[in-house]
Amino acid sequence: MKRLFAAVLLFAATLSAQTTYNFLTMDNSPRAAALAGGFVAATDDPNIIFYNPAGINTLRKTPVSFSFLKHLDGINSVSLSASHRFENIGRISTGIQLVNYGSFTSADKFGNKLGTFSASEFAISVGYGNEIDKNFYYGVNLRFIYSGIEKYSSTGISTDLGLLYLIPESKWSFGLSLLHLGKQLSNYTSVEESLPLDVRIGLTKELAHLPLKFYISVNHLADKYDKIADRFSQWTVGGELRLSNSLMLRLGYDNNKRDEMSLGLSSGIAGFSAGFGLKVKGYLIDYAFSSFGPTGNLHRFGVSANF
Repeated sequence: MKRLFAAVLLFAATLSAQTTYNFLTMDNSPRAAALAGGFVAATDDPNIIFYNPAGINTLRKTPVSFSFLKHLDGINSVSLSASHRFENIGRISTGIQLVNYGSFTSADKFGNKLGTFSASEFAISVGYGNEIDKNFYYGVNLRFIYSGIEKYSSTGISTDLGLLYLIPESKWSFGLSLLHLGKQLSNYTSVEESLPLDVRIGLTKELAHLPLKFYISVNHLADKYDKIADRFSQWTVGGELRLSNSLMLRLGYDNNKRDEMSLGLSSGIAGFSAGFGLKVKGYLIDYAFSSFGPTGNLHRFGVSANF
């Protein structure tokens, strides 16, 4: 039952909004998820390609990252990201997102079982980034999307645009991204659905006398709201505490997820997330825990390296 609920939540989206490919909005990075997804102004992480393509300009050498998400009741997701700078060209990045919803029982209207069917989705992204001016960067992604359930399938194409501005002296960074701007190339049925367009703005700040870095993001600024103030209601905040060169602790809060996942008077720790990063022999191992409140909890694992 949980798997069906999660599949409907991620795969079918909401009929009123008529959006599809909502798996694109999932947090792929354990580090980003532990910080409640407030990654639009993040740096030095190859998974930034999924949040703000301009952030790839802060990467060094050739970083590669693999992440695994254990979702509700058997739904699994993996992602892979990598980036490399080419002399006199700029930095090129690539990312892959894959979700497998498992197997479902097929039945007719009388309840007679007819067999099983599966559902899965994936997206492949290629990104480019370069410098506009000193400490001011831009980036763009181009993405191909596939989604299939039973005999129905759909393909789409989208782009992401991003800007990133750094103030190294005071350790500030400011980011702006427009994500999932695109359309379906082929539909599941005769109905065409829109993509989950998202505009995000955010910042990060590393404290001068404490190894603590804050991440703040305001998301879904492109959505329609009744009041102007409501446009800034979907915000996240996170903190990353560096205990040593090898260990980082993370904590985050997503205001929108807490509202969505609260059932009646029971909220639990919905919207809260936590995790850690551990460096071992040149590899960074990340873990994140995210709460969906009474619905369940998510666990993410990842490993990154720089070559």
